[in-house]
Amino acid sequence: MIFPSVEDAHNIFDLRDMAKRRLPKWLFEFVDRGTEDEVALRNNREAFERIKFKPRMLVDVSGRKLDTTLFGKEHKMPIGIAPTGAAGMMWYQGELELARAAKAAGIPFSLATGSITSMEKIAGEVGGTLWMQLYMWADRSLSHQLVRRASAAGFEALLVTVDGAVAGNREYNKHNGYSVPFKYNSKNTTDVLMHPRWMLGVLGRYIANGGMPTRVNFPAELQGKITTGYGGTKETRADSLNWDDLKALRDIWPGKLLVKGLLHPDDASKSVEYGADGVIVSNHGGRNCDAAPSPIEVLPEIVKAVGDRTTILFDSGVRRGSDVVKALALGAKMVLIGRSTLYGTAAAGEAGATRALDIYRGEISRGMAQISCNTVAEIGPQHVVFDRELRGAA
Repeated sequence: MIFPSVEDAHNIFDLRDMAKRRLPKWLFEFVDRGTEDEVALRNNREAFERIKFKPRMLVDVSGRKLDTTLFGKEHKMPIGIAPTGAAGMMWYQGELELARAAKAAGIPFSLATGSITSMEKIAGEVGGTLWMQLYMWADRSLSHQLVRRASAAGFEALLVTVDGAVAGNREYNKHNGYSVPFKYNSKNTTDVLMHPRWMLGVLGRYIANGGMPTRVNFPAELQGKITTGYGGTKETRADSLNWDDLKALRDIWPGKLLVKGLLHPDDASKSVEYGADGVIVSNHGGRNCDAAPSPIEVLPEIVKAVGDRTTILFDSGVRRGSDVVKALALGAKMVLIGRSTLYGTAAAGEAGATRALDIYRGEISRGMAQISCNTVAEIGPQHVVFDRELRGAA
């Protein structure tokens, strides 16, 4: 079988197809799919489709620049890499590959709590603008250990994910024989054998270099291989998470503090009151609550509530550069990309992630030209319109 080069990928959907061919089904669907009936997953895309550009003409856009400033730091594009715990299973040491692509592109890289490459290795071997994502353990002291460790490693921002009090109901994982911790069974073993490139190039390399991957960013007493319990005997998801926890994190974290997973303006306002430097409007990519609205639908309301008091970032459902431009127009200062660069990493490691970012760069630039903007700062609500408004005017 001849496998195409990532240079043959002309959009993110092409990279998705490449990832689908290379990965075992259980792993691909874990990354690609949503939860329950996948209503939120579909609506994330459909909501973007309901927003249109308001093109302007006869403006010189030959000097377009995608540079943007966030928290006083310059970035080459208005996008960053969202925390994605599966990166290290897409490719051997996939977090390193993804971090290198982000650094080369001049954008932030976020490392997930459950990653299998240590934060110290990412910082030492790659560097760049590094952010750390945090899931709160029921034992708060364990989470605080991770926070202090990330600060010592030089990470600049802490992304506290707050929309995961309970795990999403991902029934397809059970159908595919996938579980956390990972257990071998007839379904997933047959699936792995049918994907020899991934089996040898990823799983085989881990086994040859120390065995099954370990969750090395967990506190020492909880570290274990992906085939052992997630957090040992400790509960990693704290369904008792509350505002006092955010205050405690603010007290011990010296960098930028971002609250990830907000969909209500009152929660955004309260996050600011408790010391957050920014909020990330997100529904976890449609992976947790199937009845959640699309973040792009609620973004304007959150911007109205806190846009003049804090920095607003956005994720979920983004697959095109035009989606990025729409989110920026509605008030986001940066858009985080999750699945898109995972598809690229699965297809070809750093080269695939770089290809994904190159695709976004071209599409964002094209979108800016179509609304007659030369800089990211010029993009605003005057450049987009919702379908309902067009129908009302007809």
